[in-house]
Amino acid sequence: MRVKVCCIRDVEEARLAVAAGAAALGLVSEMPSGPGVIDEDTIAAVAAAAPPAVATVLLTCRRDAAGIADQARRTRVSAVQVCDRPHPGALAAVRDALPALKIVQVVHVTGMGAVAEAAAAAEEADAVLLDSGNLEARVKELGGTGRRHDWTISARIVQRLRRPVFLAGGLSPDNAAEAVRTVRPWALDVCRGVRTEGRLDAAKLERFFAAVRAASS
Repeated sequence: MRVKVCCIRDVEEARLAVAAGAAALGLVSEMPSGPGVIDEDTIAAVAAAAPPAVATVLLTCRRDAAGIADQARRTRVSAVQVCDRPHPGALAAVRDALPALKIVQVVHVTGMGAVAEAAAAAEEADAVLLDSGNLEARVKELGGTGRRHDWTISARIVQRLRRPVFLAGGLSPDNAAEAVRTVRPWALDVCRGVRTEGRLDAAKLERFFAAVRAASS
């Protein structure tokens, strides 16, 4: 079971996450709401410092192909996580512009409609990430809410898709094992649940990874 540690704030946090076993680092660019936003220079610095085997994932609120591709070029990440619904044809255009860039499309699970939305996203993206945001909120919530959504819906999506599926939203050391057993995702994605006062917490990281390993075995 892979783990993506999200909301990485700097190179020091990135090294802490990698040492704990992170397979991917989430790097949050400008968002309408939520934690962990850092500037593009810092994102580029973390991406440059990460080991080659660790994916560096730019989280973007951009929906247009040019905006997504330009951010990826500036930050030199290995993957992009599109946190809002992209414009029609945008992901295909990003793939044409940057063939080596992996594309992760976020689907916010607010009901059964997420099953069809995830299936459609999997047609264009390399992976799908299931989160607990709300695109209809007065200020869009594109992730980092700390809320858990209905995992029975997420489990149904995992069973249906033939693409890697990340599970995010309200994960912590206390429920990571349950998430693995209930949803059986390709990877877990954690942000708030391994932090104390906004900073990455080594003890919480250790507990989270221990829970994941135990459930995976």
